[in-house]
Amino acid sequence: MVTAYILIQTEVGRAHDVALAAAGIAGVTAADDVTGPYDVVVQAQADNVDELGRLVVSRIQVIDGITRTLTCPVVNL
Repeated sequence: MVTAYILIQTEVGRAHDVALAAAGIAGVTAADDVTGPYDVVVQAQADNVDELGRLVVSRIQVIDGITRTLTCPVVNL
């Protein structure tokens, strides 16, 4: 199982809508509006890195209002 945090920048005023849309996607375990350089932080899980990549590219990045994402996979040291 791979867990990742996806940091999202949105168009002005779209953070709440983006978080709500992301929260409804299978594999997303949390989606929160935040302050700072990113507007939304999503926590997601997938069976492997390839599946995580597909989730981000084909399901999350296509949400209307997103301008940029940064995916941060969790590592277990």
